[in-house]
Amino acid sequence: MSSSNALDQYIELYEAQREAIDARAPEALNRLRPAALEALRAAGHLPRKGDEGYARTDVDAMFAPDYGINIMRVPSPVDVAASLRCDVPNISTLMGVVAGDEFRPTASLLRNLPAGVTLCTLSQAQREMPRVLDRYLGRLSAAAATDTAAQLNTLLAQDGVLLHVAAGVECEKPLQLVNIFNAGVPSLAPRRVLVVVEAGASARLLVCDHSQRPDVDYLSDAVTEIFLEDGARLDYYNLEESTPRTRRAAALFASLGSHARISINATTLQGGTTRNNCTIDLNAPGAEASVAGMVTGSDAQHTDNYTLVRHHAPRCNSTQLFKYILDDDASGAFEGLIQVDHGAAFTEAFQTNRNLLASDRATMHTQPQLEIYCDEVKCGHGATTGQLDARALFYMRSRGIPEAEARKMLMEAFMADVIDTITLPSLHERLRMLVERRLSGDRRGCGDCSASCPTPAIVK
Repeated sequence: MSSSNALDQYIELYEAQREAIDARAPEALNRLRPAALEALRAAGHLPRKGDEGYARTDVDAMFAPDYGINIMRVPSPVDVAASLRCDVPNISTLMGVVAGDEFRPTASLLRNLPAGVTLCTLSQAQREMPRVLDRYLGRLSAAAATDTAAQLNTLLAQDGVLLHVAAGVECEKPLQLVNIFNAGVPSLAPRRVLVVVEAGASARLLVCDHSQRPDVDYLSDAVTEIFLEDGARLDYYNLEESTPRTRRAAALFASLGSHARISINATTLQGGTTRNNCTIDLNAPGAEASVAGMVTGSDAQHTDNYTLVRHHAPRCNSTQLFKYILDDDASGAFEGLIQVDHGAAFTEAFQTNRNLLASDRATMHTQPQLEIYCDEVKCGHGATTGQLDARALFYMRSRGIPEAEARKMLMEAFMADVIDTITLPSLHERLRMLVERRLSGDRRGCGDCSASCPTPAIVK
């Protein structure tokens, strides 16, 4: 395929396969493609290292290989057990599996979804809930217009997942999406998720990303749109534990109404190259956002988190806490921006980034930022990058604790407050165990574990 840059090959692919792509997609998604195509042509290329907001991550290079896309929707086998053995066993959730970019509900999910809660494909929603798609799908924030990877998702996605919680419904049981790469050839999955929590409703969603073939190149181009109406509440957890040959470009956009609350925890335990964009708009008085992130990087892993929290209304609160532990030749980046608009009085917004470099070769880039256009606010940000406290390490060794164990204990303590942002008890404990395993130097993937865990039945 002749192309001058990575973006050209995907535009050419869409133009050559437009009929096949549109034929297998819901109409609400097809309506978004012309604007996305126009935006991509105007952009000319995907973000490159050194572009504004991309000081350390070359997204263009991530997309450059000639990945295959499952345009004809050929079903692929799913080995759910291989990805669930070591992740969150014994956590009671209603689960759906996304193989590549194809959503497959479990039998338990179909049987046990409570009244007022829908978790289905966008195609099913087009048939059964068209007004929801018409109102919300693609109604991204202004930041999405300049997010080229998100626009490429809109151009290529043929389906996706809808989570809809009706007004006043409290979904007590957590919901879970397990994203799995298992194809035997290099593959790109344009994954799309739309979350709508109506007024006074609440839900908890856990999204896990896994790759089952360490010898195959994978790329996830993911977009998650979240809309919380007045008084709604969502706890959103994302856990990535993939392979060094997996690349991930993920964009999350959240829009909050009056007194709505969102809590986000994004954890990258293992992977290749990861770029996460998170944009949150606090649109009405009393909205609250809590965003936490944690990275354990080793080998040549690269993880980049970018956040944009915009306060558009008075009396809104936001907190951000991101921590990295980087070992070997791993690299990381964090760039966060808090914007406080005119008229957003009595805002409280705080941002913290703390990083530990466990080797002399690991590198970290951090850039917290504030833009305040209003008086009567409380805002702050801070960032530190360093190594383990030598005095604390010496003290522990003087008490007979071996150096390796002392280092692990200090790193676990360093990550504790990020883990504590998880209010789901079983996930909190499981994540603590996974972090402990990583900090012990265990590089095994989930499929290497011999634990015996129940496997849910997938609806074909």
